[in-house]
Amino acid sequence: MSGVARRTVVAAGGAGVAAAALAACGGSNAEGGTGTSTGTGGADGAPQGPLAKTGDIPVGGGKVLADKGVVITQPKAGEYKAFSSKCTHAGCAVREVKDGVIICPCHQSRFDISDGSVTSGPATAPLPPEPIEVKGEEISFG
Repeated sequence: MSGVARRTVVAAGGAGVAAAALAACGGSNAEGGTGTSTGTGGADGAPQGPLAKTGDIPVGGGKVLADKGVVITQPKAGEYKAFSSKCTHAGCAVREVKDGVIICPCHQSRFDISDGSVTSGPATAPLPPEPIEVKGEEISFG
C-alpha cells in the first residue's frame, strides 16, 4: 500500500470519528430544546417553537438562553428585546443579566438590556439584535 493511499484511509477514518462525535452532541438540553443553536431559530432559519414564557423574563432584567444563542430582556413592563448571546469583544457567551445590564464573564463587558449597547468595555460594538415575537405568553424567534 502506498503512503498516499494509507493517508487517505486514515483521513477518511478520522472524518467518520468526527462525524460520530458531532452527532452525539445533538441531543436534548436543559432548556428543553433540540440542541440546534443558530440564533435564528434553526439550521434552516425556521422558527422552532417558543423560546420562553413572558413570565420567565423579569422586568428590568432578562434571561440568557445559551442553547439558543440568545438573551431575552424586558427593559420595561411588557417590552421584550432579544440579542445575540455572543459577546462582540472576544466571542464568549454572555452568562448573566443583572442590574439592567447583560454581563460577559470573560472580560466583564456589559451591555444595556434595552438596546444591547456597550455600557462598559472592553467590547466596543453592541450585541446584535435578534428578531422575536410575543404571542400571548410565549416568546419565539420572529
